[in-house]
Amino acid sequence: MQALTLGPTNPEHVVLFATGAGGDPERHRPLLEHLAAHDCQVIAPRFERFAAREATTAELLARPAGLVEALHRWAPEDAPVVVVGHSIGGWAGLCLAGATPRGRDGRPLDVAREPLVSRLVLFAPATGWFAAPGALDAVKAPTLVYAGELDTITPVEQAVRLKGAPAQVDLRVVPGAGHFSFMNTPPPGMAEAEGFDHARFLTDLAQATLEFVVAP
Repeated sequence: MQALTLGPTNPEHVVLFATGAGGDPERHRPLLEHLAAHDCQVIAPRFERFAAREATTAELLARPAGLVEALHRWAPEDAPVVVVGHSIGGWAGLCLAGATPRGRDGRPLDVAREPLVSRLVLFAPATGWFAAPGALDAVKAPTLVYAGELDTITPVEQAVRLKGAPAQVDLRVVPGAGHFSFMNTPPPGMAEAEGFDHARFLTDLAQATLEFVVAP
């Protein structure tokens, strides 16, 4: 397994970063460097790219399992963990925190869990797998959720679904933002809506994420 690791090795805060379907944490590197510069250990495993809507069950299950493997390889033992995830990475973070997704056949998926997860920060999370009653009942970690107003891949309604969890959920809808606005390096050809200040938004997002991660 390969991972981007930043920050101290004996930290007070551990951030496990979960990428979207592209699998490359380098696209979020300024955010991760901001967290590392403020004494957070960042562990961001790299994954093979896949198309989320066409992913096999094995490809999906590999994401939360890989996050747990990376955490146990690089983080101090028993350190509380904040998962920060984008898109399918948000799905994986929810799995680790206790959510139960269902596959295309309607059956629950046997996903990896991680009891050390103490908080979640989710950017445009993919929550369609958690539509079944009770799917979010075990998610109790305080959660900060960002949704893009113009996101057509994981629309705002998917983020709103998380309000059904017993966790304390802070949902913030970003005017003018799309699905890839949460990436410092979006995929080629992705353009922001006219008037949307991408650089300013990412600066504010990094600071808000840090404040949530280190909050008492």
